[in-house]
Formats: sequence, structure tokens, C-alpha cells
Amino acid sequence: MEVLSALNLGDFAQVFSKMGMFPVFDVAYYIVSIIYLKYEPGSVEVSRRSPVASWLCAMLYCFGSYILADIMLGSSPIDYFQHNSHILLASAVWYLIFYCPLNLFYKCVVFLPVKLVLVALKEVVRTRKIAAGVHHAFHAYHHGFFIMVIVGYVKGSGVALISNFEQLLRGVWRPETNEILNMSFPTKASLYGAILFTLQETHYLPVSKSTLILVFTLFMATSKIVMTARHSHGSPFALIESWVCHLLFGSPLGGSEEDHHAPAAPSSPLKTKEELSDGARKRKAKKAE
Repeated sequence: MEVLSALNLGDFAQVFSKMGMFPVFDVAYYIVSIIYLKYEPGSVEVSRRSPVASWLCAMLYCFGSYILADIMLGSSPIDYFQHNSHILLASAVWYLIFYCPLNLFYKCVVFLPVKLVLVALKEVVRTRKIAAGVHHAFHAYHHGFFIMVIVGYVKGSGVALISNFEQLLRGVWRPETNEILNMSFPTKASLYGAILFTLQETHYLPVSKSTLILVFTLFMATSKIVMTARHSHGSPFALIESWVCHLLFGSPLGGSEEDHHAPAAPSSPLKTKEELSDGARKRKAKKAE
């Protein structure tokens, strides 16, 4: 306790939780989000063929969580677009990443040291969005614990949750990439973070909101920096989730009972038909002999 008092952790957490996100942190969030959009197959071709569709996809990547949360809370899905400065800033980032001459801006922001800083700043915004979503839902539904968790979860990972709709704008349909079926680390972390902030908001977690924001931000930023530096798509939760799922559901995460006990899959029908045809031809040849 004396160490914490000497470090003034509570005061630092308070200052950190009140720190403004616009424009530095928001710019980092927009840059990283649109970089991930550019990684998507066909996104560059869409930007050349239909800039309007590309811009809409970029706006979904930047503001999809706000849109989805507003729909869930009964507000207009275009309510966030009244913030002209945010829209113009995200649009400028989109233009520079896709249309900057010689691709210079994109090359600068994906330079690994720069990208690591941007990724860390993005996680600061993500944590604030989760906390704000839970707080908003708490004032609308004082006893709706599940609603608080869902809204906080959507605020933290709404972009991933509506990715299939964004794919349609790009002319792509890949239902197997549904985020609920294949949850990435940010999506899982947003869910766990929403649970923690809900417990804090309802006073079941004896920690101040500013301290929880600081601790969760440090965890998210550190995890994403390490994963980005190692080019890893794994999850720090994998070992715990595997153990819990085996304990509660009888199978590791991502597996099923059929996966472990089902017999080997038979050969494809096409191959079976070819084998039958070869066998028939051989029998006919023997008869002819």
C-alpha cells in the first residue's frame, strides 16, 4: 500500500480516465481500423472501382460499434454521424491510406514501430468505449445486467460483429467468417471487459472505474503490442478457455464431441464413383479374357 501511495496510482488513474481521446487517440483508432480494412481481400480493388463503397466500409470499420449500439438502445443508427469532425478525420485517414501517392502514408503507418504505437493507442479507445457503453446501458436499464454486458461488448467489438454486412458492401459474402463462430482476441477481451465494467458499475467489483480503466487498458495494449510484434493471431485466454470448456462442456474450445469421437470421414463421393468405375472396367476386362 505504501508503494501504491508513493506512486500516486489512484491520482494517475483518475487523470488517465479523464484524458480526452480526440484527436490523437481517435486518429490512431481510425488508422489501425482502416489498415485492417485494407488487409481484407478485394478492398483495394473496391477502392478503385467504387470509392463510395470503400468509404462506407471505412466508416463502418471506424464507427460500426456506435451504429450497432445505437440500434440496440433504440437510437438512430446515423446518430454518430452528427459529429462532423470525427467523420472528416476518419475520411481523411481513409483517403490517405487508399489514395496517397506512392502509397507513402500506408507504408509509414504499417512500419512496425509506428504500428505498435498506433495499436496501443487504439486499445485505449476500445477500453473507453466499453466503459462508456456499460455506463450508458446502466442509466437506461438499472437492473439489466445482461443488457449492460451486451452493450459494452458491442461498443468494444461492434466492427467485427457487423463484418458480414461490411463484406456485402464490398461484394463479398463469407458467412464462415462470422465473428461469433470464430471470436478473435479483441472480441473475447471486449466481452470479458464488459463483464468487469458491469460488475464495477453495479458495485459488485470493489474497484474504482478509473483504476479498472487503467488496468484493463494496460492489459489490452500490452497484449496487442506483443501479438502485433510477433505477428500472432492467438489469444492469451486460450489455455484458460480450453480448460474451462473441457470442464464445463466436455471438449476444448473450438472442438465438439463429434470431433473427438466421430469416425474418420469417408472418401469423397466423386472418388468413390471413380473407384467403382475402375473396378467395373477391370471385371469386364477379366470376363473378356
